[in-house]
Amino acid sequence: MDFLHFRDLERLKRTGNFSQAAVLGNLSQPAFSRRIKALESWVGATLVDRTHQPVTLTTAGEQMLEAGLQALARIEQERSQILEAQSLPDKYVVTFGAQHSIGWRFYPAWLQELEDAYGPVLSRLRADDLPNCMRDLQSGDVDFVIAYASGDRPQHRLLESIKIGEDQLVPVCKPNVDGTPLFDFDTPGVRMPYLRFGDAAPIGTHLEPLFQRHRISDGLRTVYENSMAGALRIRAQAGDGVAWLPKSLVLPDLESGILVRTGRPDWLVDLSIRMFRNKERSNRVTRSIWTFLEVRQSVSLVKEG
Repeated sequence: MDFLHFRDLERLKRTGNFSQAAVLGNLSQPAFSRRIKALESWVGATLVDRTHQPVTLTTAGEQMLEAGLQALARIEQERSQILEAQSLPDKYVVTFGAQHSIGWRFYPAWLQELEDAYGPVLSRLRADDLPNCMRDLQSGDVDFVIAYASGDRPQHRLLESIKIGEDQLVPVCKPNVDGTPLFDFDTPGVRMPYLRFGDAAPIGTHLEPLFQRHRISDGLRTVYENSMAGALRIRAQAGDGVAWLPKSLVLPDLESGILVRTGRPDWLVDLSIRMFRNKERSNRVTRSIWTFLEVRQSVSLVKEG
């Protein structure tokens, strides 16, 4: 017996007419009638009262229709779970999108710590500008986006997010021979050459409240712009100016003396690193990873430098 015949019985109940029900099932009326009769033969009882128009289901028909639809729903659910189990988790590749500056140093360290604590994860990274990452998240081309956030900036309210780390934007520049900053803001009457994040890089907007509070912009002159923190880092290492860069990115440079902090001690911006998801586009693997990280928000996987 074909359990899909219960769908035919449902269509017949809905329309009360064999011809209309056959059209809904993309069948000829004779073929549709044979399927209903085959179902009745299998059950061993009359399921349709054909003595009146529109036709109605008998008590036995109502009883079997309810049982049949429940069985179909269970079968389809189990089939879906079996198909998902065959592809997940051992074969599913989780795709992360991240801002360039996060993908450089934070992401590799964070992913290693995640796998140590959670277990192996097949994954790939798409490092791109944040607007492109968010677009890919909305379309389902990536499973998660990792991005900077701060209390001074609005969040992406249409998406869920959890905190997975912390960072800071710190002002850095090349040192003099004696290790002091090449560009010292205490130098009177001099506007410091500024290596600025371009307008396409949302990370730069986290600096705006700091600049406004301390009128820092008055002491800067932009000499170079780029949306990639790595490009600004190279220019800072070359001695071309001052840049506010993620501490996670420049920590090796600070420790080796290639770059040094400049400006005042409070001229930094605390950032949280958050992972965003589109709840409407998830699966068992991504939901498991999300749940694992959600309960650990108070404990960063990556040790602070």
